[in-house]
Amino acid sequence: MKKVLIVTMILFTLLLSSCSRDELLLVTTTSVENSGLLAYIIPSFEEEYDVFVKVVAVGTGAALELGKLGEADVLLVHAYDLEVEFVNDGYGEKRNNVMYNDFIFVGPNELTTTTLADTLNEIINNYDFYSRGDNSGTHTRELSIWEQNGHTVDDFGSWYKETGQGMGSTLSMTSLSGYYTLTDRATYLSMLENLDLVIAYENAEELKNQYGVIKINPESHNRNELFADQFYDWIIREDTQELIGTYIKYDEQLFFPNS
Repeated sequence: MKKVLIVTMILFTLLLSSCSRDELLLVTTTSVENSGLLAYIIPSFEEEYDVFVKVVAVGTGAALELGKLGEADVLLVHAYDLEVEFVNDGYGEKRNNVMYNDFIFVGPNELTTTTLADTLNEIINNYDFYSRGDNSGTHTRELSIWEQNGHTVDDFGSWYKETGQGMGSTLSMTSLSGYYTLTDRATYLSMLENLDLVIAYENAEELKNQYGVIKINPESHNRNELFADQFYDWIIREDTQELIGTYIKYDEQLFFPNS
């Protein structure tokens, strides 16, 4: 019911904006938008192709639902298995890896644990935790992490709470409450100066966060698919990949190109 309401609200917003033919509709995740990356790279696309990019930022689950409804030209999301299923089911015409970074656990204090399994047990036994609970790519990954380490969130007590919010809002709530949460590194670093949170546990290889671009099947909508093809080819092009790799925040590279 929550997902249906979210998608309905987004559709209403899109109807009010009444996209024009010289506009590309990019539906992406709140983590990408909050990081500041799109504001950094999109002007290059707009200048080269003389096309305005309208960005709608939601959780990956909602983004995929909008894609199924044809309310997008291109998706930029991060839930690999769901993305492949989306394309295999005919909603997407093609998909490619674009970039990656990693997930991290953050909280009021650094944990002394050295493994992911021990980190989860430490949180379960001693701390409160905020889950996004919004069917986003981050939420999906968080649930898989618990499951892969022998835990079921349905069995958790009151220490485990859902925000139902995007990554930025969840980080702010986590900071104010003194809880722990899972976040992508890029959003955390982009908000660092406004957060009272530190990295509690990190393992870049174990918690890799892969992003992919999907061109929506043109049979799903009546928009000009040329812009979608242009964006799809542009974002995986070598010079754009290099541009993605130059986005720095707090002296750290936030995204690593796949090419």
